[in-house]
Amino acid sequence: MAGDRPEGGEVPLLYSEGNVAARVALEREVRGWSTTELAERVTRAGVKMNQTAVWRIENGTPRRRINLDEALAFTRVFELPLEELMSPPLEGLDIDSRRLVQEAVEAFYEARDARDRLHHAVVAISDHIKAHPDSSRAIHEQCLRLMGDERDARTLSSDIEGGGHY
Repeated sequence: MAGDRPEGGEVPLLYSEGNVAARVALEREVRGWSTTELAERVTRAGVKMNQTAVWRIENGTPRRRINLDEALAFTRVFELPLEELMSPPLEGLDIDSRRLVQEAVEAFYEARDARDRLHHAVVAISDHIKAHPDSSRAIHEQCLRLMGDERDARTLSSDIEGGGHY
């Protein structure tokens, strides 16, 4: 069909090396990293890369090709699935919007991880009290001492008595 092809006659690729290059540049910029910092992070992820290679991937003419090991290292560094790295960037989001979303996503995962840590700590204390019932009062007093806020300490103590945070 005539409408299926762009003016040049080529069908655009949903997944392409060009998309990866564009995403590498975008993801690097969203995080505020220099090409040098990205190269160092990729190297720490297990694939040796230098600043010139990153620049040539993003800007070179011809663009530097990306091998599979490098693509996988980029997915680790950017914490993206390979399919997302290969997809064209979403339209309609400027760099500031992307940064705000990136910050929100990072905060979400940090909060989730903190809730998980809290739950495991509360379960461990609860199990300790079950094994040593005489320590219950002292544990609750220690919560109050460390927290300083009686309402927060009561909330934590309630979680401990309930056997978990969730």
